[in-house]
Amino acid sequence: MRPATGKNLPPSPPKLPFIGNIHQLSQSLHRDFVSLSERYGKLMLLHIGSKPTLVVSSVDAVREITKTHDLIFSNRPKSRTATRFFYDNKDVAFAPYGDHWRQMKSICVMQLLSNKKVESFRKIRQEEVAYVVEKISRSHASLVNLSEIIVTFTNDVICRAAFGRKYSSNHEGGIDFRELVNEAMELLLVFSLGEFIPLLSWVDRVRGLDSRVENVAKKLDEFLETVVQDHQSPQKSSKKSLSSESDDDGNNGKNFVDILLEYQRENKDALEMDSIKAVLLNMFFAGTETIYTLLEWMMSELIRHPRIMKKVQEEIREIVGGKGRRKVCEDDLEKLNYLKAVIKEAIRLHPPAPLLMFREPSQDVKIDGFDIAKGTQVIINAWAIQRDPAIWEEPEEFRPERFLNSNDTSYDFRGQNVQLIPFGAGRRMCPGISFAMVNAELIAANLLYEFDWKMPGGEECGKLDMAESVGITTHKRLPLMLIATPYK
Repeated sequence: MRPATGKNLPPSPPKLPFIGNIHQLSQSLHRDFVSLSERYGKLMLLHIGSKPTLVVSSVDAVREITKTHDLIFSNRPKSRTATRFFYDNKDVAFAPYGDHWRQMKSICVMQLLSNKKVESFRKIRQEEVAYVVEKISRSHASLVNLSEIIVTFTNDVICRAAFGRKYSSNHEGGIDFRELVNEAMELLLVFSLGEFIPLLSWVDRVRGLDSRVENVAKKLDEFLETVVQDHQSPQKSSKKSLSSESDDDGNNGKNFVDILLEYQRENKDALEMDSIKAVLLNMFFAGTETIYTLLEWMMSELIRHPRIMKKVQEEIREIVGGKGRRKVCEDDLEKLNYLKAVIKEAIRLHPPAPLLMFREPSQDVKIDGFDIAKGTQVIINAWAIQRDPAIWEEPEEFRPERFLNSNDTSYDFRGQNVQLIPFGAGRRMCPGISFAMVNAELIAANLLYEFDWKMPGGEECGKLDMAESVGITTHKRLPLMLIATPYK
């Protein structure tokens, strides 16, 4: 239905007064949007309360948004929860487009996540991978909670790269930063009535949402303030020596906090302390979720497809084992073409964030011939695009060969091919792809090289529960429990 406004608006389902289309949505938004778009089209206008929302499942429209009109669509709609967590949007992910965002993006790309900086954290990756292999080896072919092992690995790698040490309940101070971040991620997903129906802002207060957000924000700030102060302290090195972590994490002792503080000093305090803390949160939120989600779904798909599991293991064992080594090194990764195809196929079927971070046009604009008003919330459904039968042959099938034996070979996930955009595209594309992928490839290669994997109790691989959890990122609903047998 299209209101008589004189403008050519995208198709829209009927809406109710006050709430718009909220009643047609559940927590599995990416699937709800697919169902609605089958009826109303791949460019569809919804109303979430009073907020006009454009849902995009069309490759052509995505190309216009992220390439042709990328500058116009480089803004972010405001989120009350994100604004509170990220210090009034002084980060890079949620910051509005402008001078501050450009500065923060430059710092992330040049100072924190350049290829040189990613390479400098190699020792951390190697040590944490070795620890995972040792831990699984000690299980003696008993049941392994691979989901928990993977999330601990990602947490520890990023903590060491960002803060210079691990933070969990088993470490100094009893601070479990991972649990704190998990709670914050949950709150970012909670639907705020006041955000979309301002007259009902009081409901968020009554149901305790506002107080929960405030409580978690204070805890996050207290933690980050302690971390930063520790790095500023003259006694920093002596404090680090008391922890179980090595001072030398392969980056001349410099982690993200050190690098940001050094940048602040060298640029005459051009970088606010709140911006430092906001960027650190970005790194942790995005990094842990991306690596963990990708690896969990990849291993789940391999368990369900023994032929593919065997093929990728044979590739790794032939290339690495032929050198007489007992572990996969980063220098081996560029030769593991089938493993890269497996990872690419896993991220196609299961993008960590099925809905890309929302955008907002800074002026009225036309997309695919439709009028899109300034301030419209724009949601790109990457999950739908990456399963679109008009683009992908047998899109619901797990087929890594599609990236080896066809024109799909050229597809990458760095924003050049909008058919495959798990990390976004254009100016607002995730800057941490290289950091995430080298960690994911290294741990995946070693898990597949060192162990043979099977379902517990002789269960059939096809019966593995693949139900999704609900969140900003989409995990398996149930943890991945497997039997690991050391490869000989």
